[in-house]
Amino acid sequence: MPQWNCSCRNCEAARTGRIRPRTQSCVAISDGSGPWFLVNASPDLRSQIETYPDLRPVPSSSRNSPISGVLLTNADLDHVLGLLLLREGGPVEIHATAAVRSTLEDSLGLSSILDAMCGTVWHEPPTSQFRRLTSVRSAKHLSYRAIDLPGLPPRFASKRSSAGAHAVAYEFRNEQTGRRIVVAPDVPAVNDALRKALQEADAILFDGTFWSDDELSGVKRDAPAAKEMGHLTIKDSSLVLLAGLKAQHKIYTHINNTNPILALGSAERAEVEAGGVVVGYDGLEFEL
Repeated sequence: MPQWNCSCRNCEAARTGRIRPRTQSCVAISDGSGPWFLVNASPDLRSQIETYPDLRPVPSSSRNSPISGVLLTNADLDHVLGLLLLREGGPVEIHATAAVRSTLEDSLGLSSILDAMCGTVWHEPPTSQFRRLTSVRSAKHLSYRAIDLPGLPPRFASKRSSAGAHAVAYEFRNEQTGRRIVVAPDVPAVNDALRKALQEADAILFDGTFWSDDELSGVKRDAPAAKEMGHLTIKDSSLVLLAGLKAQHKIYTHINNTNPILALGSAERAEVEAGGVVVGYDGLEFEL
């Protein structure tokens, strides 16, 4: 935000300095042992890396990166285009379900592009038991698992089959402390597995895309509703859910530029903050 072709109230406020501009959804996670892992790779990845010193290359070597892998929650373009920016390094380690990988390979030719540049290594995430988060450089104390969510392939998919898991959340566990974090930027519905993980989590990054179901139609005629795009709304679903959870950190992420919670002083933002949920922003950092 601001979106390049949008003059909605929030985008205009961002252009004039009344709202902090923001890049697209991406989360970096580490157990402190050295390597970092990204949950999704946004088109803004280069600027995000440069903004956060721990993600930059160290000066002791001419080419290097602490980023050891990318975990994809789905095949949406705003979550995968940043993978192309990683082509100048070594093989890109990608964690994704078989359905997400198939969409990216069949419809975007992602592996063909990256294999011609740097190579790819694919990992299918575990869904039942936690498994150590590994790559060329593994996290010493961090394990993870994927939580399958209902969802369809993106619109660009050449094969619109609903088979397989096209959307997941990730649950991470620090094996030293037992602390857990759930990262769920795209949630079409809360199933039993996700609900259980949220109840046990110490930190939650949750889908804050839309405040209301018809929000997007205010700036784009005939726009689909939030539920048609695979998102719960804050107003009707997620705020009540999050307010009742014990997690120390509850944060909205993946917030669309039209969402009124982005405006300081709005009634919607006040309602979110009263519910104990933080409106996520670029550079937000915490430890568990």
